[in-house]
Amino acid sequence: MVSASARELIVDLDAISANTAVLAGCAPSSALMAVVKADAYGHGLVPAARAAKAGGAGWLGVALLDEALALREAGIDGPVLAWLLATDEPWADALDADIDLSVSALWLLESIAAAAVAAGRTARIHLKVDSGLGRSGSALGDWPELVGAARRAELDGTVRVVGVWSHFAYADAPGHPTIDRQLTVFGEAVEIAERGGLNPDVRHLANSAATLTRPDTHFDLTRPGLAVYGLSPLPGSSPASLGLLPAMSLQARLSLVKRVLAGQGVSYMHRYVTDRETTLGLVPLGYADGVPRHATNVGPVLVGGRRQTIAGVVCMDQFVLDLGDDPASVGDLVVLFGSGSTGEPTAQEWADAVGTISYEIVTRMGPRVRRRYVGGAR
Repeated sequence: MVSASARELIVDLDAISANTAVLAGCAPSSALMAVVKADAYGHGLVPAARAAKAGGAGWLGVALLDEALALREAGIDGPVLAWLLATDEPWADALDADIDLSVSALWLLESIAAAAVAAGRTARIHLKVDSGLGRSGSALGDWPELVGAARRAELDGTVRVVGVWSHFAYADAPGHPTIDRQLTVFGEAVEIAERGGLNPDVRHLANSAATLTRPDTHFDLTRPGLAVYGLSPLPGSSPASLGLLPAMSLQARLSLVKRVLAGQGVSYMHRYVTDRETTLGLVPLGYADGVPRHATNVGPVLVGGRRQTIAGVVCMDQFVLDLGDDPASVGDLVVLFGSGSTGEPTAQEWADAVGTISYEIVTRMGPRVRRRYVGGAR
């Protein structure tokens, strides 16, 4: 039986540091916030955060307050922004940990201000405007009211407006007209904030794609996420062409090898049937581990230096390969994706095969897959 260590996700922390340095070099006049939400896109929240800081990230960004608090509990200092906040957050913990909080609406400003009064502290906030994504952020029509309330809270000493920010809808297409429209709206929002008496330390708008391609969006702080982990945010551009190195690889070892005859149905519903006598290899990874079930009959892997494709339905714990007459033994290495430098598929190839984006491929890896970190300080 193959042990759990035969299912392994390897994260190169030196690659994360190097990618961060490349991104910092794209905006030399701006600070850099490495986005480490969603367990650092599946790479490991704390190790990835440390690696990004080693590469020059002065800020860290997360979606959830729990993620920000976990960084503090690990001893990671410096500014950390959390932006996806609900009505029942542990505001006192956030204030004690000196977490920056994003504010998109009056109710949120009021909740944070009340918590600051109760704690006898001043909350650090970033006001977010919806410049066109249509997701979180204050509508521009509501923005003056939010700015006015924030300024009054500043004068009361309950908050300090550290930043004004927004997020792009279409930066992965550098010439798309929405980019310039959002840039205009953001500029208007900043002017309104300044006329309202606010003087934020940082204005930030640029995600990975904008950091790489639109220097006019860099302002005081860039906010790359995907590119920190060496994946391209730009369709048609490889990581290497952008100076990036993918940091994650996923591999397993064959747990069973057997010869079968032509006409053998493989896996549930026999959606693959052998057309000759052949060798089947069993891989102990499945959709419970993050391998998409949509990879049925299309997921690419590398075995013994040769590309193979998943044969049949991806199961909860395993999938099958039709290895033909290639030599194969229990324990042989199967690489699902990596940097591509040794011929293995990439996360982008997996995304293309199953009809999704590389973000989803790397963030969906489950806890049963053993993590192994190489390079860097952990």
